Amino acid sequence: MAGYVVVGTQWGDEGKGKIIDVLGDRADYVVRFQGGNNAGHTVVVNGEKFILHLLPSGMLHGQGKCIIGPGVVVDPKVLLKELDTLEEKGAKIDHLFISDRAHLIMPYHIKLDILQEERGGNNKIGTTKRGIGPCYADKFSRVGIRAVDLLDMELFGKKLKLNLDTKNEIFTKIYDTEIMDFDEIFNEYKLYSERLKNRIIDATPEINKALDENKTVLFEGAQAMMLDINYGTYPYVTSSSPTSGGVTTGVGVSPRKIDKVIGVMKAYTTRVGEGPFVTELNDSIGERIREIGGEYGATTGRPRRCGWLDLVVGKYAVDINGLTDVVITKIDVLTGFDTLKICVGYEIDGKVYNSVPAMTEKLYKAKPIYEELEGWKEDITSIREYEKLPENCKKYLKRVEEILGCQITMVSVGPDRVQNIFLKEI
Repeated sequence: MAGYVVVGTQWGDEGKGKIIDVLGDRADYVVRFQGGNNAGHTVVVNGEKFILHLLPSGMLHGQGKCIIGPGVVVDPKVLLKELDTLEEKGAKIDHLFISDRAHLIMPYHIKLDILQEERGGNNKIGTTKRGIGPCYADKFSRVGIRAVDLLDMELFGKKLKLNLDTKNEIFTKIYDTEIMDFDEIFNEYKLYSERLKNRIIDATPEINKALDENKTVLFEGAQAMMLDINYGTYPYVTSSSPTSGGVTTGVGVSPRKIDKVIGVMKAYTTRVGEGPFVTELNDSIGERIREIGGEYGATTGRPRRCGWLDLVVGKYAVDINGLTDVVITKIDVLTGFDTLKICVGYEIDGKVYNSVPAMTEKLYKAKPIYEELEGWKEDITSIREYEKLPENCKKYLKRVEEILGCQITMVSVGPDRVQNIFLKEI
């Protein structure tokens, strides 16, 4: 058995796409297990940038079979646009399949997402307004429409009518806005059905069989630990579980079939959208990190909030995900700083916390407790051996590893898929 999970350990944007792309070379399957097109994975191959929102990051090699799992919510319009874009660039796309149990994002989900955010005012969540939350809400309210329904358009029409009647009441009676048209939506999704029906499969038995046959299966999530619906900075979270536990429900495999859980951690911390961020730097240092690191959202283009590395969050991620390996990304961005800081605790109302409290209001008041380390000036982007890194860079990595209590097995020193240092075999 060779089940590998790649998860984000912060608020997303850690560089999971690149790591999955690197590991995807050896995978027989790459499976996306949760989220929707509210996340973007940026992968750079031979200097060309690809931004994938729904497609698994392993798509670009065309080696293993790529599957969008049952735990993902799929906007067919976005999916087809991504496939068309890759095909235009000469990439292989015939190895992409969709679980018949994956739920579909409908136009009314997107409209409802926008209306809810606008109504939220100062209390808005900061969603990408892609309809993800409302789609998951319908899923758990047991009224959702799934990919399998695209295989029977008569049944699809009946489910669409029931949903649209309810949503149109919400639009008119609560939001005082116009209704959505049944025929327009039905005809749009009929076209999607024609293009996608040969890609819709019963994926769960196939994935389990592959694991039982000792094939390599790489499970890929979107977002990250601190956006998890259960363990993140609630309510400023996503609507699914990006943790390693999300694999078992999002794909339908036993935890016993997972051999490695690889946590991707940026050498500093960023987040997009609303919510508390203890190590945030609202100063020239934060701006410098943002500009050097190109910290702008792959999906929305929004500037990311930047701060020092938060290892309270990091240790929390190690524990909850059961990380076996840590990959540190974007450490090259920290080159040139005289002093670097890592957060090892929070001080809240005179009390020291070494873990993340559940109450979001407490986190807004938290003051970071920092350890300071000396920086380095040398360019490290062309280094491929750990021993050749500057001494202060190695000290930084060693201290991070000590605090996390988990081995660092790979360090990324640039955006391209070859700019990596392997400390141990992953």
